[in-house]
Amino acid sequence: QLQASGGGLVQPGGSLRLSCAASGFTFGTYDMSWARQAPGKGPEWVSFIRSDGGSTFYADSVKGRFTISRDNAKNTLYLQMNSLKPEDTAVYYCATDWWGKGTQVTVSS
Repeated sequence: QLQASGGGLVQPGGSLRLSCAASGFTFGTYDMSWARQAPGKGPEWVSFIRSDGGSTFYADSVKGRFTISRDNAKNTLYLQMNSLKPEDTAVYYCATDWWGKGTQVTVSS
């Protein structure tokens, strides 16, 4: 099971930190991703991290603003989001071979 949390309403230029609690599987052996879906649009991959945290990748739209990380001891995935823009508004999901429950992020003044 994957459960994202930490979303909310934030002003443009603000920051949020998303968390994803994993359970029911050996989290530390799975590569993980964050993805998002904006209203009326298809899903968009955001970021990826290898199982050991040794490699990370980002979509061009978030590169330099978002940071993915993980704590395998706590079975938790994170996404630090800085310099948020209105176009970052979406439901954010953590995912591996399956998707978890999302958390809403709204960037608006």
